[in-house]
Amino acid sequence: MSGAEKILVVDDTPMNVRVLEDLLTAKGYQVETASSGPEALEKVAQWRPDMVLLDVVMPGMSGYEVCQQIRKDAAMRILPVVMVTALDPGEERIKGLEAGADDFLTKPVNQPELVARVRSLLRIKSLYDQVQAQAVKLSEWSATLETRIQEQVAQLDRLSRLRRFLSPQVADLIVEAGDDSILQSHRREIATLFCDLRGFTAFSETGEPEEVMEVLQRYHETMGRLIYEHDGAIDHRAGDGIMIIFNDPIPCDEPVLRAVRLAVAMRLAMHPLTEEWRKLGHDLGFGVGVSLGYATLGMVGFEGRYDYTANGSAVNLAARLCDEARDGQILISGRAHATLDGAIEVEALGSLELKGFHRPIETHSVVSFTDAEPGECN
Repeated sequence: MSGAEKILVVDDTPMNVRVLEDLLTAKGYQVETASSGPEALEKVAQWRPDMVLLDVVMPGMSGYEVCQQIRKDAAMRILPVVMVTALDPGEERIKGLEAGADDFLTKPVNQPELVARVRSLLRIKSLYDQVQAQAVKLSEWSATLETRIQEQVAQLDRLSRLRRFLSPQVADLIVEAGDDSILQSHRREIATLFCDLRGFTAFSETGEPEEVMEVLQRYHETMGRLIYEHDGAIDHRAGDGIMIIFNDPIPCDEPVLRAVRLAVAMRLAMHPLTEEWRKLGHDLGFGVGVSLGYATLGMVGFEGRYDYTANGSAVNLAARLCDEARDGQILISGRAHATLDGAIEVEALGSLELKGFHRPIETHSVVSFTDAEPGECN
């Protein structure tokens, strides 16, 4: 019975109330009763019935007034109200409809007609309640969808920003984790790779702008693909100069080995490009410098334009080694070489005097790889 429709019977005559209550209860409805208008309004507010059977003539407050008060509550405007009267049905029906009643029954009540009217009106209310419930769910789904769309847009924006300097795999990992804290300023040991084109300054001064742009485009396309394949983080791009770091923002095993493997892949990919450019009269080569050391890393910039960058002497060292490298050379610092443990064949170049460094830097030139494989990122 707890799930049955609830009907409020309002009549100041106990006999009438008893007859309706017994009939409706026998049909499976929950029934509450009221003997006056004020009592009826109180029970409507507290009990929230699914239907009201309302006598017209009652002392103090008529059924019309009760119906008008019920309709003032927006939540009760769809509540079925059936007026029950012994007065002239024609005249009273107009008054009842104006007061907000849904139907009329005349006394003495025809029981089969009453049951049919009750079922019909409750079915209409049930359908309305379903529509309202679906509207609420639709509104909730819409709000949820809007929230998800906003989250996805924000996620795509973050991903777009991160992919400016991280490989897609690393950018995806940070976005999925939902935590940008690893991009805040911090200190870490990193392997730094710096590469650029030999002879580019002279070429850019003498070559046609369209030719310079075409060379840069092919160069960056080739380098970008390799950087992403090796999970390098792009720290800096300026003209033909590219700086890549390993072991940050995602820590990885053997960062120097990874940097050197990328450098060798770059050298291999650049060979056919430089040959092609030379045939066109562009005297361009390619050099790389790799170092290992501690740096301070983090986001630098302003609203709408942030870059992830690294600063420190180890970073400057990679740039200086790159400046020193001849076409096709990959120069690595002594500290970086010490971590490779025979993974590569090198040519020792001794200690070089490099701009900005007070002491000579032990330097090696990468010749080729042995069979060693790099470790996996964490």
